[in-house]
Amino acid sequence: MTVDKKRLLKKRKEISARRPNFVRQESWRYKRVKKSWRKPKGIDNKMKEKRKGYPAMVSIGYRGPKAVRGLHPSGYQVVHVANIYELEEIDKETEAVMIKHTVGARKRQMILDNAADLGLKVLNPPATIDEIGDMLDATSLEEEYELLEDDIGDDFEDDFELDEDLDLDELADSDKAEN
Repeated sequence: MTVDKKRLLKKRKEISARRPNFVRQESWRYKRVKKSWRKPKGIDNKMKEKRKGYPAMVSIGYRGPKAVRGLHPSGYQVVHVANIYELEEIDKETEAVMIKHTVGARKRQMILDNAADLGLKVLNPPATIDEIGDMLDATSLEEEYELLEDDIGDDFEDDFELDEDLDLDELADSDKAEN
């Protein structure tokens, strides 16, 4: 990414911070009128006349720089991907991958692997919990279980001894008789 593009992205962020929330006329007055922007069109409309005390109207001066319009904050053009074949058409210098939300876990992992091989940037990588799950493989879990058994094994066997001669059916019958 060029220095000029970085500067324009920073400028776009500043312009966005100063941009007002454009609201529909009288949306603050009536619940039935939603806040979503609609252009006022009445002949004597105060908002359309840009009178003092009324919210700002949408105008061209609030737009961001043309060179960075529509870009991700990272400076890349977003390309939505649903399968591994779409990765081949991506330019890794100017475009970045965003995996669609409808893609399942197995195919998502395939896309992530192929994107890593091709050197592509993924804008929505998996959460860290998945990465932790991959690190905990079966061997490390078995080691943890063995350590736990060593710690509590002797005490557990002393406290609870199984009576092999105990008949569970007789126990159930004796409980019913008491009730």
